[in-house]
Amino acid sequence: MSASGIEARSEAGVNVIRLARPEKKNALSTAMYRGLSEAFEAGERDPGTRVHVLLGSPGAFSAGNDIADFLGDGGGSVGDGLNSVLRFVRLLPMLRKAVVAGVDGLAVGIGTTVLFHCDLVYASRRSIFATPFVDLGLVPEAGSSLLAPQRLGYARAFELLALGETFSAERMEAAGLVNAVVDDGYVESTALAAAQRLAVKPAAALALSRSLIRGDATLLGERIEAEVRIFKERLSSPEAQAAFNAFLTKRSGN
Repeated sequence: MSASGIEARSEAGVNVIRLARPEKKNALSTAMYRGLSEAFEAGERDPGTRVHVLLGSPGAFSAGNDIADFLGDGGGSVGDGLNSVLRFVRLLPMLRKAVVAGVDGLAVGIGTTVLFHCDLVYASRRSIFATPFVDLGLVPEAGSSLLAPQRLGYARAFELLALGETFSAERMEAAGLVNAVVDDGYVESTALAAAQRLAVKPAAALALSRSLIRGDATLLGERIEAEVRIFKERLSSPEAQAAFNAFLTKRSGN
């Protein structure tokens, strides 16, 4: 799946999914969203897969959405991009198998919010987390408006999602999103080791335990749909249009 910017391989019960667009700091394109959904869905269908692992590139887990591609500059349309995003965020709460993430470097926007759906998160010391939704005239997505207050507490969730404050790896560990901060260069091995420990556990007991710990996903699904409805409305708002134009102008150097 490397042509889509996503690489996936299965080994010893572990479905390893990698964001592989380092030249763009793993900014997610429409094709990458499709590739992510396909990779997770394939692992969910595979009876030999026990756990998913999500990785990025050295120095960049994900820089968030590729705005130009999302707006249609990549040859598609806004509708194409939005549909691919929605497929992915709606899939996240439906995953039955454990998800482990290894974060190294930038984790922006969806690069942070996807982590709220992971069961274990390991981050390098140089990792930084930010969600500039409001700055783009948008609102939080992927259920983060519900999950962030639950995991971080209201004050820190508001600071992250509304103020747009950048969080260090150490602060995210203290807040409860990151399980452990490791030295640069050891993130992937740490995440894979944890996934391998999970993969050899009794599969049914692991799945049932995960389901009990995570609880009923109904409310989360409803919140995601509420976010989707508002997000769609915000895309055509003057605030969002102005923010997108400013971003694209800055990128082109004009």
